[in-house]
Amino acid sequence: MANVAVIGAQWGDEGKGKVVDWLASRAEIVVRFQGGHNAGHTLVVENETYKLSLLPSGVVRGKLGIIGNGVVVDPEALLAEIARIERQGLRVGPDNLRISENAPLILPLHAALDKAREAARGARKIGTTGRGIGPAYEDKVARRAIRVCDLAEPETLAAKLDELLLHHNTLLAGLGAPVFEKESLLNALLALAPKILPFAEPVWERLDEARRAGRRILFEGAQAVMLDVDHGTYPFVTSSNTVAATAAAGAGVGPAAVGFVLGIAKAYSTRVGAGPFPTELLDATGEMLGDRGREFGTVTGRRRRCGWFDAALVRQAVKVGGIQGLALTKLDVLDGLPELRINTGYRIGGESVSRLPAAPGAQAAAEPIYEAIEGWSGSTRGARSWAELPAQAVKYVRRIEELVEAPVTLLSTSPERDDTILVRDPFEG
Repeated sequence: MANVAVIGAQWGDEGKGKVVDWLASRAEIVVRFQGGHNAGHTLVVENETYKLSLLPSGVVRGKLGIIGNGVVVDPEALLAEIARIERQGLRVGPDNLRISENAPLILPLHAALDKAREAARGARKIGTTGRGIGPAYEDKVARRAIRVCDLAEPETLAAKLDELLLHHNTLLAGLGAPVFEKESLLNALLALAPKILPFAEPVWERLDEARRAGRRILFEGAQAVMLDVDHGTYPFVTSSNTVAATAAAGAGVGPAAVGFVLGIAKAYSTRVGAGPFPTELLDATGEMLGDRGREFGTVTGRRRRCGWFDAALVRQAVKVGGIQGLALTKLDVLDGLPELRINTGYRIGGESVSRLPAAPGAQAAAEPIYEAIEGWSGSTRGARSWAELPAQAVKYVRRIEELVEAPVTLLSTSPERDDTILVRDPFEG
């Protein structure tokens, strides 16, 4: 049996929660390998809705959840999420949740700097969640991050806070924002230590043992390829690498352990926040897609921008993300539309190109090159086999496969977990 890594193939919010939940029920360990509590997955299990940001989706299914070293962890947010989930009847403890001892922490000063920077950008805002993700990753690569393991060493905490405050207070003061005091931060961290440390361990050892024992591991990504800090629509991206290759580094395993890479894509396109979006629909059709698809961010509640499926963009995500098969979601949202459009490339300055270029000016100037395809009048909602789909819906899916150069291995036809057409089992490799 192969392990499976799940990543987004667009700009996030592709419906990963349902697919990850479906896969998690068949896995033994679920690992988050990047991002922070700026990402959100919504899972519906037996009429109960769970909204997760940091917790791996497997905890809802009673599986072992692991937060890898590639994740930046806000300890207060994590404890609040655990408390919320437990109020819904689930128990989360050190026996079913482990956190990498070398995962960096998000502190209040990170969120403060994040918000102060966005305010200073004015009309040029990136559209961050303001939760401190970017500044925390900056501290990681600048080698001044406070990590989970540091909570066990008060002297280490005190020394690291001196360096952190020298950097962050200078920036905050320059932006006209309040600065932080060392004593209050140190006391807060010392108070959090006994609540967080019981979850901490060198998770790479556990994952190595699981791999050797042949246990099924699901690597759960956040955001999506087009929000990758290297390969996405920079600077309107997240602050981590979201491609499947990061699963290995962000969990502490070798690349061969990652297994089958499943990319999640909607049957149309959405994006939250600022940044280029060539196929965006600023009309009644765009509004309809947003209303039917209930397109509001799990974390922020912001309404998502909606548009036609961008095959050129997803093909690019397939190539750089290492995607071997697609899970296509929300096909039912397109029911009843007389005509659909699929973007096959871009026109920039009179020239046709097959990829979205890296330069921001070129991205902003990109105009979609559409291919029209007939819609369908029947319903796809709740279909669990190809035979239940209208012929034109099947044709639409097949055309997407051709254009993105990857097969559809899962097809989701409603928010319900079992309304899924399985073409190929990702765990079979």
